[in-house]
Amino acid sequence: MSTHIVYGNGESRVKYKEQIDKLPKAITWGCNAIYRDKVVDNLVSVDYNMQQEIYQSGYPMKNKCWFADWSLVPSEFNVEYMKEGFEESQIYETPYTDEKFLVVQGKRKEDVQYKFDQFIMENPTADKSDIWKKVSSDIGLYITWVKPDDDKVIDIDFPKGWSAGNTAINLACQQGAKEVYMVGFDSSSYNENINNVYKGSKNYLPKESRGFNPINWNNQLKTIFNEYSDVSFYWLMKEDLQYDGLFEQDSFSNLRYLTYENIR
Repeated sequence: MSTHIVYGNGESRVKYKEQIDKLPKAITWGCNAIYRDKVVDNLVSVDYNMQQEIYQSGYPMKNKCWFADWSLVPSEFNVEYMKEGFEESQIYETPYTDEKFLVVQGKRKEDVQYKFDQFIMENPTADKSDIWKKVSSDIGLYITWVKPDDDKVIDIDFPKGWSAGNTAINLACQQGAKEVYMVGFDSSSYNENINNVYKGSKNYLPKESRGFNPINWNNQLKTIFNEYSDVSFYWLMKEDLQYDGLFEQDSFSNLRYLTYENIR
């Protein structure tokens, strides 16, 4: 099937559910905690804490998942050595039964602190408290015991370091999509509260957090639209067609903006 729907976790995805249900039959992609509410053909997660949550839920045993940095390590690996330098409260390890492999991922506070200091140096007027919440949200060591023969997890080869939503769009194109409907991609603004269906829940930022600067997000989208010029992209949005950081209507010949009320 050449038609794909990629669900972002913007709040419009819930508000306009009735209209979204009218979209054509397609291969579906979703990100992170969407698995809590619905099954999609492909679930994408790039955050270590969310990947561990998803795996523990059992979802990947029946459904295809795409995880970033998902490198299998034999059970003989010295896990205790990896724990050095992390406080006990920063170590998140799933229960071991008889697994033959594990996945080890993590961020040290010192590394995050360095990046935070660099960002504040370059953006002195930024809200330090809000920025620290964002960059430190998944500090820690994540040890996930896995059964690769039983699960349906695929390690993401490319892209690396992108947002989950844009990663999902790119993967859909890699998998042969010719039409991509972008649902719940509400963009973001640092001057407004965060727009996310799951804000305030486990492994997500608090509800009072600010949004994100959309520059990197938009640059990733531009890369996709340029690279896959033979794919038609339909970006669904609210009635006013006004999302911060949107591209001009004629920026890309393969991109069309649709309101939820005007789904074809």
